[in-house]
Amino acid sequence: MTEETKRDLASRRGVETSVYQPAEDSQLLATAVERAGRGRFLEVGTGSGWVAAQATDVDAVTSVVATDVNPHACRTARERALSGGGPGEASGPAFDVVRADLLSPFVDGAFDTVAFNPPYLPTDPDNEWDDWMERALSGGESGRELIEPFLDTVGRALADDGVALLLVSSLTGYDEVLDYAASCGFDHDVVVEESYPFETLSVLALTDAADG
Repeated sequence: MTEETKRDLASRRGVETSVYQPAEDSQLLATAVERAGRGRFLEVGTGSGWVAAQATDVDAVTSVVATDVNPHACRTARERALSGGGPGEASGPAFDVVRADLLSPFVDGAFDTVAFNPPYLPTDPDNEWDDWMERALSGGESGRELIEPFLDTVGRALADDGVALLLVSSLTGYDEVLDYAASCGFDHDVVVEESYPFETLSVLALTDAADG
């Protein structure tokens, strides 16, 4: 993928801010959450908190936690959570927000559903982006720089019969992601998929292969 193509994709995703704003991939992940989300729900890399807020309206979801490593994203997500609280002075935020690197703060089996829309644009290491918005877009040279660590660790945080909802772009190497997920012990189903001029986006439901 050329630098011009990457910059065009970045422009469509709100690169002028320090926080990733909802885009077509966000909507696709929210649709997958509506279809497959349940129980105790975690969104990794929440950005503005938009998907986490959508998850609070899913009947099968009982609680929502959102994380991001970007402090500006955490602040924005907390503001969204507070604005989505219920009526009355005693009402709290609609969901909790934690600053975290992937799943590091959470105990084993903490969640029934974990959703992740990872940074996935392949980026030339000689032209690596270095501000918060660019970090929200760049998936390293392969596009899988954060996908693989997520797959390495998400199984630990899932409860029995839990599901991970992972958004995958064709730009990152779809088959490579499936192979890596399988090597981590996951079966997969495609929950929702859409094609765009530059890429095809899919949301995979990943479950423990041993349960199958």
